[in-house]
Formats: sequence, C-alpha cells, structure tokens
Amino acid sequence: MTLVLWLIAVVLVIVGIVNLIRGQMLWGILLIVLGLLVGPGGVSIFT
Repeated sequence: MTLVLWLIAVVLVIVGIVNLIRGQMLWGILLIVLGLLVGPGGVSIFT
C-alpha cells in the first residue's frame, strides 16, 4: 500500500510541475500540495 501511495504522490507532483510550466498556476500548486499530502514521506492523509 505504501508503494501505491508513493507512486500516486509522484504522479501528482509531476503533473503539478507540468501544469506550472504550462502556465496553470492554481492547478499546478494544488496538485503539488495534494501530492505532498498523499505521499508516505510527508503527511499522509490516508494513515
């Protein structure tokens, strides 16, 4: 389960960075923060 949460967090952060590059600041920041919340290395909202 930890591996799945880590992969989801990585995907969310990467998509957030891509959105920042494309100029969609709000979605980019939102996805990066969500990725940090989901990730097992940070504050996980699922545990």
